[in-house]
Amino acid sequence: MSRDVGLFSQEQSQYLIFVGLSLGVAVLVATLYSRNSLAFRPYLGGVNPLVAIALTILLGVVLLSFLLSRGWFVIYGKENLRGLLVSSGLAALMAVGMILVDLKIVFPDDINKLFPESLLFYPSIAYVVEVLFHILPLSVLLIVLTFLSKSLSYERIIWPCILLVSLIEPIYQTILGLSTPVPALATGYVGVHIFVINLLQLLIFRRYDFMSMYSFRLVYYLLWHIVWGYVRLRLLF
Repeated sequence: MSRDVGLFSQEQSQYLIFVGLSLGVAVLVATLYSRNSLAFRPYLGGVNPLVAIALTILLGVVLLSFLLSRGWFVIYGKENLRGLLVSSGLAALMAVGMILVDLKIVFPDDINKLFPESLLFYPSIAYVVEVLFHILPLSVLLIVLTFLSKSLSYERIIWPCILLVSLIEPIYQTILGLSTPVPALATGYVGVHIFVINLLQLLIFRRYDFMSMYSFRLVYYLLWHIVWGYVRLRLLF
């Protein structure tokens, strides 16, 4: 307990930034849920979104505390501004690539949440994805492997862990998550595209911080799902 208090005291600014982000996301979830109680059902099933985001926040605090205590990752680093710029630029490039593919292939018209609900939904789901698809599996792998053998140091296992975690979302999206049939070529591209996004995000997390990693997805969702999601319905359909 004293160790946890000491960590909080030492890294207070880190926790305050994460708590501030978490509270902002919780407000977005509550607002959208009050407007449309079914908005999150395709992603959360019958789980109440308010319960889901509360558990996700708690999980994020616990796991990031572990990563902070080991000195492996940070929530907000000294080079955060550079991290935000790098992540935003790479996210914009990835979003443009997906938009160009959409202009050629034309994905189904229901792949994005409709505006203006998209303004509430995507920042919220981006937070959930970062915790469940990145922080959780990465922490579990690091905990299991480093405790499994003392010869397996963080430096030796971090790259295999990053590669493995980068595969989770593309597998989910292309094999488990597709509800509308799309051409095989498009499915293959989406799988590779999402893998590259996850790999870049985790590299940014390792090099910079959590906020830079989250910002990558936020910018990508803003351009691809929110802005282009609004434009494509008027341009392509």
